[in-house]
Amino acid sequence: MTAKWCGAAILAGLLISQSARAQDVTLTSRDGSLSLVGTLQGYDGEFFRIDTSYGLLTVDGQGVTCDGPACPDMLAPKAVIRFVGAQDAGRSLLPELFAAFALSRGMQFTAGNPAILRDTVTGETLAEMSFDPMEPAAAREAVLSGAAQMIVASVTEPDLGSHAVALDALVPIMAPGNPMPRISTTDLARVLAGEVANWSAVGGPDMPLVLHGLAPGSDLQKALSARLGREVAPQVQHETQAELAEAVAQDPWAVAVTERAMLGRARLLPLTDSCGFPLLPTRLAVKAQDYPLTLPVFLLTPRQRLPLVAREFLEFLSSPQAQGAVAKAGLIDRRAERQPMTVDGLRLINAIKGAGSETTLDDLKRLVAAMDGADRLSLTFRFEGGTTTLDAASQSSLSDLAQMLEAGLFKGQALTLAGFSDGSGAASANLDLSGNRAKAVLVALQRLVPGMPEAQLPQVLAFGEALPMACDETGAGRRLNRRVELWVKPAFGSAEGEAP
Repeated sequence: MTAKWCGAAILAGLLISQSARAQDVTLTSRDGSLSLVGTLQGYDGEFFRIDTSYGLLTVDGQGVTCDGPACPDMLAPKAVIRFVGAQDAGRSLLPELFAAFALSRGMQFTAGNPAILRDTVTGETLAEMSFDPMEPAAAREAVLSGAAQMIVASVTEPDLGSHAVALDALVPIMAPGNPMPRISTTDLARVLAGEVANWSAVGGPDMPLVLHGLAPGSDLQKALSARLGREVAPQVQHETQAELAEAVAQDPWAVAVTERAMLGRARLLPLTDSCGFPLLPTRLAVKAQDYPLTLPVFLLTPRQRLPLVAREFLEFLSSPQAQGAVAKAGLIDRRAERQPMTVDGLRLINAIKGAGSETTLDDLKRLVAAMDGADRLSLTFRFEGGTTTLDAASQSSLSDLAQMLEAGLFKGQALTLAGFSDGSGAASANLDLSGNRAKAVLVALQRLVPGMPEAQLPQVLAFGEALPMACDETGAGRRLNRRVELWVKPAFGSAEGEAP
């Protein structure tokens, strides 16, 4: 047994679920001066959680003795970690992550449900990790009650912690023989709301349109409804995304929205915004959330201390090994990617096409000068609606950037936080707004890397509405345009321009 896992074997106890072993215990301080009587909710090898007359308490196991029939074996080496939530993401992603986690810790791995992680020398079971698919409401209840430790989900909950794991794209799909060339986001919204009965109403042939989907309580339908602002109304429902894609592939006039990783034999229906801007689910567009139907995958956790193995698993998620497992599972990993700005000519075309009357040629020249010789990183920052608070995915991206800076990955390079706005309002005000957003990202970054020399931090540039990603006529388009991008170029050729 390794030294690390020898310590873990001493510390890690059986995770006791509330439903299985909730019994009275008495915890007494080592000097005998204080005792707590309550119902044992769990023990993670380090801390007891007991429900007492004072409420739910967490008590350090090293400072107390335990008396009662529910007291755990203090030397038991096994931790039981239960995951619940989104069926398709959980079943495709978690087994790969469990295997990679075991390999990174030098443990023997046995696939299954539960997956077994053993000490390679003694053969002792150190952890069991399982997954049970559940609809969001049931998964939430399981975690809050202590019956599970983590939820696989695509949306965050305000009273639960969130840990970004992977990304995918929601894409409209149809049968391979359907001649429909593309669909706009506004038309897709009408389709999902059940307002379209014939393909001719959205520019297709005069044939009946049949909307397929999952059950209303599923994680996918919940994510779609959140983006749509109302419930999705499928005419035909399926249990899994695999069944959904196969049914659509066989029905020449069916349409659905599913995760790109679950496309199966169905054909992707190209998406545009309401102004005709193509919206492509490329890896960089998904990572940067430039694609409006980007679907993050989170692990949600209760705001209480998790078992040691669970905490180590969460720390592991940001490692290269974990992100490699994400890619192996068919999802898009969160590793930062960079792409030369010159490759993305479509954005410059959109900038010229979408330039408003207040966007001058000088504005575009300043933008092009700053982009010249630079690469764009996939780390892009957006905010909660109407606030300067970074959204959950952007907060994870900021943490990634902080780690990269501390690791010295940008040595000899100059970074730029480039702020952009939508086109609502006066151009001068939008320029100020974009600069303020970029400065807000810089301030948040400085809090994560205190003491980092100013020369190693990004500079701030603002371009207002000069580089739209989508049409400003919709709320979704305006949200895409309000962003802060991260650019990098050799230090001797850093971006030129002035922040407002």
